[in-house]
This record gives sequence, C-alpha cells and structure tokens, in this order.
Amino acid sequence: MSKSHKPDPWGALPRIEGVYPARLASDIAAEVLPPSAQATASLYINRELSWLAFNKRVLDEAWDERHPLLERVKFLAIFGANLDEFFMIRVSGLQAQRAAGVADIVADGLTPTEALSRVSHAVSELMVEAHACWRELQGTLRRSRIEVVHYHDLTEGERAYLSTYFENDIFPILTPLAVDPGHPFPHISNLSLNLAIVVSDPAFGERFARMKVPGTLPRLLPIQADPLAEKAAQRFVWLEDVISFHIAALFPGLDATEVYPFRVTRNADIEIQEDEAEDLLRTVEAGIRERHFGFVTRLEVSPAMPERIQHLLVENLEMDARNVVVVNGEMGHSSLMELSRVERPDLKFPPFVPRIPPALSTGEDIFSVIGRQDVLFHHPYDSFTPVISLIEAAVHDPNVRAIKQTLYRLGPNSPIVPALVEARDADTQVAVLVELKARFDEENNIEWARALEQAGVHVVYGLIGLKTHCKVLLIVRREGNGIRRYLHLGTGNYNATTARIYTDYSLMTSDPDLCADATDLFNYLTGYSRQTVFRKMLVAPINLRQRIAFMIARESEHAMAGRPARLVFKMNALVDGEMIDALYAASQAGVRIDLIVRGICCLRPGIKGISDNISVVSVVGRFLEHTRAYYFENGGSPQLYMGSADLMTRNLDRRVEVLFPVEEPNLRDQVYRDMLLVQLADNAQARRLGPDGTWERIRPEKGRRRIDSQALFMKNARPPMPRRVRALKPAAEG
Repeated sequence: MSKSHKPDPWGALPRIEGVYPARLASDIAAEVLPPSAQATASLYINRELSWLAFNKRVLDEAWDERHPLLERVKFLAIFGANLDEFFMIRVSGLQAQRAAGVADIVADGLTPTEALSRVSHAVSELMVEAHACWRELQGTLRRSRIEVVHYHDLTEGERAYLSTYFENDIFPILTPLAVDPGHPFPHISNLSLNLAIVVSDPAFGERFARMKVPGTLPRLLPIQADPLAEKAAQRFVWLEDVISFHIAALFPGLDATEVYPFRVTRNADIEIQEDEAEDLLRTVEAGIRERHFGFVTRLEVSPAMPERIQHLLVENLEMDARNVVVVNGEMGHSSLMELSRVERPDLKFPPFVPRIPPALSTGEDIFSVIGRQDVLFHHPYDSFTPVISLIEAAVHDPNVRAIKQTLYRLGPNSPIVPALVEARDADTQVAVLVELKARFDEENNIEWARALEQAGVHVVYGLIGLKTHCKVLLIVRREGNGIRRYLHLGTGNYNATTARIYTDYSLMTSDPDLCADATDLFNYLTGYSRQTVFRKMLVAPINLRQRIAFMIARESEHAMAGRPARLVFKMNALVDGEMIDALYAASQAGVRIDLIVRGICCLRPGIKGISDNISVVSVVGRFLEHTRAYYFENGGSPQLYMGSADLMTRNLDRRVEVLFPVEEPNLRDQVYRDMLLVQLADNAQARRLGPDGTWERIRPEKGRRRIDSQALFMKNARPPMPRRVRALKPAAEG
C-alpha cells in the first residue's frame, strides 16, 4: 500500500454527483491503518483456503438431517463438482506457478508452494469427511428403499440381468487401448473415469491396457427389480464395477489379472490471446479443444493400485507425482447427481411455485406498468417469467424499434434466443452481446451466437481483454411523437433454468437516466466509444472501483462526524485487497459493517483495532445465494446498489460490470429491511466467520425462534415481512 502523503481522508469529500477525485481504497487505508497492520499477512485469508471452507459449508448441508434425503445426496454431488472445478482452475494455477519457480508472496503471506501444501492438507480432510458422509447417506438411502451397491452385493438374478445388459448395451461401446511400442499411451480426457488393466499374455508376458468408462451411459446403472417382490428397493450398481466384472470379454485368449479405476483432472483455465485473434469465435473454439489437453492437476487412484501402475500412469501422463491422490472410496462424487432423477418426491424439497409481482398480475400491458413504476424482483421467490414476457412483448410490439441485450450464461434450451430471432424477422433492430468467454459455457454461447448471426441479428463478442459480465436488457419503443426506453437490469444471468435455483435481484424501470446510461453502455460495448462518465450506473472497469471506494470513505466520514453510518454488503466473494483495506479503514472510523458473503472471503472480521465493527456471515441453503447488493446508510440518506459485480479484482478491473441504484424509497427499504436484515438474522442456514478464518454455524439463542431466511422468503415473497421479523436483530450481533 502506498505511503505517499495524502490529504486528510476524513476531510470534506465532494458529493458523488458528477466528477470527483478518485481515491483508491489502498490510499485511504494507508493513512488509517498502522504500519504493522499494513505489513502483516494475518489480515488476509488465503483465497483458496477460503474457497475450500465454502465447499465445506456445502458438504455440511449433505450431513444436515433437516434436509430431505435426496437433497442431501445432491449437496454431496455439488460438493464433488465444485471440487473438480477447483482443481481445474485454482489448483492448476498454483501448480503452474510452482512449476515455473514463482516464489512471490501474496497478501496472505503464502508462496504458491506453501499454498498448495495447505490446500492439499485441507482437501485430504474434506475427502475423508465426504466419503464418511456418503457411507452414512447410503445407510439412510437403504432404509428408504434406495440402494447403491457393488457387484459383489448382487443376487444371481441381478447378475444375469446385468450380464445381458453388458453384452447388448455396454460391450459394443467399450474400446480397450493397448499400451506397447506399437500403441502409444492414449490421451486421457479431463474428468474421465478409466480402468487400468493388466493383461497376462502367454507370448509376451504382462501387458498394460487402458479403457475409458463411457460417459454416454449412466454411472449408476439401475438394476431391474424383481416383478414379484413387494415394495422392492430401487437398486443401482456402479458402471465401472459391471465393466470390471466382465473385463475378460474384452481380452479373449488372454488373462486380465488386475483392474484398477483411476480418474484424471486437467487444467481447464484456457488462455486466449484476444489481441492476436482474427476471429474470436474460432479462437475460443480452439481454446475449448485445448482444454481437453491441459496438464494433469490431479490423478485419483484407488488404494489397491500398486506403485508400478501408479508410476506408469504418472510417467505417461507427464505429470508431477505430487498430484497423485489416493481415494479410499468411489471417485467422482459429482455422479451422485444422477440419484436426483429418482422419482421419490417424498425424499425431495416440496415443489415451490414462484410468485408474480402484484403490479404485473393485473393483465395490464407490461410497458404501461414499467412506464409508471419500477418493478423489483427477488428470484426465485419471484418468477422469472415476467422477464421472458418482457422480451416477448417487445418482439411482438410493432412500436418497438430496437432490442439490445447482454448474454453471459444462457443454458441449452433458452427461450430468449428464439424470441430475439423472431424480433429480427419482424424487422426490429436487435443487437446482442454474447460473451464467448463465459467459463464452461463457451460451447453453448458459440451455438447461440451462430444462430443469432444466421438470423441477421447484430452479434458482438465484447471488448478485447474484458469479459462482459453485466446483465442488461434495453428496449427502445416509439410512443406518440417520441422515443421511450425500457430497461431490465439484474444480478443474475438471462437463464430461465438457473433462475429457479439461484437467488438474484432484478429491476424493470423506465428511469430516463438509467436508460440513457444503458444506451451509452451498449455503444461502449458494440462500437469504439470511450465512455468515461455515466449518470447513475457504476460501470467496471470505468468508475465502479473508484465510486465504491469513495462511498465507503464517505461512510467513514459520516461515522466520525456522528451521523448515521452503516454498510451492509451482500456478494458472492470478497477478495480485492483495496476493498478489504477500505472496509478495515471504515471499521476503525466507527462504521458498523455487516457482510453477507456466500463463498470466498479474504477479510478477517473481529480483529481488535482493525475490524472490530465488521461481521461476516454466509448463507448456504436450498437455493444458491447469488444476489449482490451494496447498502450505504449515508448519514441518513440511504443508497442501495445492485448488480453483477463482486468485490474481486477481476470484477473491478477485468470485466464489464454494472451496479445500478435502487432509488424508489419503498423498494430500497424493502430490500434493506425485508431481505438483507432478514438474512443477517438467519440462525438456521447461516455461518459466522471468525478472525481465525473458521466458520461457525449460528444457532438460535435460548428463547429465540429459528429463522431460516430462504424459507421466510418463500413464504413471504411479495408481501412485506411481518413486524415481528422486521424487529429481529441480526444474528451477527449475537
């Protein structure tokens, strides 16, 4: 942090209207934090370890007996999928730094090698717990007549059925690949489950072969139940077990003496040299192909695999032997998601039907409603259908002249793209920014981009060096003798599928300033605009970092002057060092700060003299918390911003993000009082972060009732919360 001389940070600061001197959080913190605090790494939690702590919270939900049984299995599957991605992206980055000899120490005080050592230890502990959790779940499933078994557990009748199934449905798909001088070691694809097979050949001795367990078949094969049995259990067997038992069929005349499963995870953090690309779409396509050939970040093997086979795999995969992980149980817990398709509604969350906001339930034309008032949504408690309806209304309205939209993650069966194509057919000007670099959604987005281009829609792929992550829909409509614009802004993607399981805020408005800002934003994204000033929006990487830092500093100024001062921030992740320093500075100035952080939090709350006034909670439950909201008490004139940006360096500096104000007092107060404060009062699904970096589940105090914020939101999606809920003190206060 800079130590250069700066003016008094708590002196008169200009209002946020118009242009003001940018003051970075690090500059502010440098003037307030003592030198010892600035230098010590104990102020920051390692990012990777914080993420693993988040995944531990997901795993905790799999243990939680309050959840229906199959939902607990789903949490375990999510834990496994999360861990796979962690190795593909975060661990691969650390391994690459270690291999390159990078010894740089980051803010938390760890070198890449030290961080990897701690990550390895933490992952080992998590995997032991995950396998223990699966063993417990298996017992509970068995008592509920759902059994996941190994081949040796099968009856003779079941084995006969599976032998026929193997011959007809599995055997034709399998491709054993020999490894010898005439057959080079085959490529092992990312996240593939494989069998290492040792074959005894009378003519040549021991041979080695590899076979991929086909991903086109279910990993958990359903076993045909006995039709005469009453209330027969639904039984499943692992696909690799069935293949292993019948392995001799693949090597006639030879003796397959040993079979060992193994699983490979590769680096999937593809790098695209956008400034050198002639065609970004083709470059991203090539990058997706390269993802399958990234270096190996993890090799999972069974304890039974002998060292000679491990050594053979390590040598031929050209990997670091330190990245071998011995798994004492089934590999790839993500496959357990297949059990969620079992038709047992009694073992799942009760179905939830989201509500339509009252303003949009009257049958009145949607443009008339938005033209008269702002409409706020809290998804999935409020339905995503009106957002689709707004697009469809624009498509079929002859007065609509243009539709402009950003698309980040759409999903495979999006109703939005066909609607936009139809709009283009009706001769409406349609411009869509499709972010091709949305990680793991690149193929979907390429497919949609091509469909839109073929229909004549103006498609752009964003700015070089930046991901476009903002969620914006602008509709331009002719009314009377002029033009009026309508706008939808959100914290989540235009994805009707995830809108049912992610919590997000969104706003429909016709506010002239916000609509004008959206027009300038699209010109910035689609043309060569060098826009630097926006009326109300905070836009990264243009002004968002500076404005947030300024408003945090302003809150400190209010606190020191004795005016009302409080910050309530809700986000997915808090990583950026300058933002953390600014929050530390505000805490020392007397600002009360409540943070609701779903995932990574590198800030340490509760450090005496540094972060005494900061509390951090995390809510993990039925829905994935994805809302982002930033509330500033502002001396009694509150301000609330929502949008797509977390307080991460990538969001503030390397993405196009938008935070937008919620200015209508009733809506602003509703979000603060009935949403943010209710989550701070959660004592059922919330955990509190301690200064040592550990998370502790919040329990109801004696005499206080249990508060599950997500359950309350489902119950009270649109009406204001009851007075007894409004009066609750945040659980973070104790």
